[in-house]
Amino acid sequence: MKLLPILATAFFLPAAALAQGSAQAADGASPTEALPTETPSPETLPPETRSTEMQPTETLPDDVASEAVMEEVDGLLVIDGAQADIDSFLWQRRLLLIFANTPADPAFQQQLQALLERAQEFVDRDVVVITDTDPDARSSARQRLRPRGFMVAIIDKDGEIKQRRPAPRSAREIMAVIDRFPLRRQEMLENRPSGRD
Repeated sequence: MKLLPILATAFFLPAAALAQGSAQAADGASPTEALPTETPSPETLPPETRSTEMQPTETLPDDVASEAVMEEVDGLLVIDGAQADIDSFLWQRRLLLIFANTPADPAFQQQLQALLERAQEFVDRDVVVITDTDPDARSSARQRLRPRGFMVAIIDKDGEIKQRRPAPRSAREIMAVIDRFPLRRQEMLENRPSGRD
């Protein structure tokens, strides 16, 4: 199976190494200079930084669970867009699509890191992240949304494209957008014991 290079880096680097890269960038050094040239094996890292390959589950459509390359970080599924059919998630999951022309795109890396830092909050909102960094692959998501360079898009469970932006968004901004969706508001009311606070 093909593993997205940026995901391997994001999953296997401890947060301290990522922060160190950011600190060096502030000093004028390239943040990639701080990154190791080899990806450490998952067994040598603490459990919270390990990536696990997902097994098919009953909460995902069968064709998605069996075909797509998936990674999981704190329960948040990150799927390779070249192998995912966005229509198969209809009425089951919200989609957060991240497009770039290459996995090395700084905007792509920034967006993915912002999402992974608050992964559990996206899991609570039934979000699946779909990444697409290969314009030549002509994935179904790329054909439907037609991004030019970097783009982040949000699709609600009803299949409606709710928002698309040509620049990275903070996790807080994305969650605020999702929490305004009518379906999400209904879910929040249903999850409260009395329907109110």
